[in-house]
Amino acid sequence: MYDVRMKRHAERIIGTILSLSLAFASGCETNPYTGRSQLLMTSVSQEMQLGAQAYNQVKNDPKMKPSQDSREIEPVKRVAARIVEAAKRSKYAEMAQQFQWEVTVIKDDKTANAFALPGGKMAVYTGILPMAKTEAGLAAVMGHEVVHALARHGAERMSQGQLTSAALQVAGAAAGASGMNPLLSQGTMAALGAGAQVGVLLPFSRKHESEADYIGILLAADAGYDPRESVALWERMAQMSGGGGPAEFMSTHPSNETRIDQLKKWLPEAMTIYQSKQPVPVAELPPVGR
Repeated sequence: MYDVRMKRHAERIIGTILSLSLAFASGCETNPYTGRSQLLMTSVSQEMQLGAQAYNQVKNDPKMKPSQDSREIEPVKRVAARIVEAAKRSKYAEMAQQFQWEVTVIKDDKTANAFALPGGKMAVYTGILPMAKTEAGLAAVMGHEVVHALARHGAERMSQGQLTSAALQVAGAAAGASGMNPLLSQGTMAALGAGAQVGVLLPFSRKHESEADYIGILLAADAGYDPRESVALWERMAQMSGGGGPAEFMSTHPSNETRIDQLKKWLPEAMTIYQSKQPVPVAELPPVGR
């Protein structure tokens, strides 16, 4: 009885969170590529300010050493410039024109990562270069990251977190007012926290990742990079990960297999764009760690 009561209470509040999310999202913006409604509770100028602050923190971190190797810097700058120009021709053109674009290559051969912040501040860690292998592979990575910024995914996560936090606070007050004993109230809140995380926040992040994969390869194709390299990139990712990691429903990212399948599904659209452009010559990225 104790567990059933707690579970039912959690399910009711999780349902409320989902309903509130949909209600807020229906009155907000719509992604121009996917038609998905977006819950956004911050302004673009606020996001750009936060992005600039975060970027400065990264650049001023003594552990973050910028690369001094032109073999690493130049291809990243080339790819970034072409992706940005594609963004300025895209359905995000107005946003892309507002951004103050900048890219830094961070010398860290053990970190396979890249990011783009609201406002257009980008960073590429040298550890991603062997995984990307070619400039087209790097374009898939950078296109993905640029879409996160242009599509305001960070702002969505913040808005979703704010809404969920508010709902959980209301749930806590309701649990206390309902006559539940303190232990039951704490248990309900614990269940709500886990339920909201799995039921709302994580799937929302997976939608962001898939959206960035999809629009990212369209940007890369428009920039003249072969979108088929995105599939090769994730096949290498899957091989290097060895199939490890948490189950997809407990992860903020789709599984490698899901990503590969989705990218293959989107390739015909991306290839149509790519074939209408002047293709960028195939170029291998430099080795790192030597």
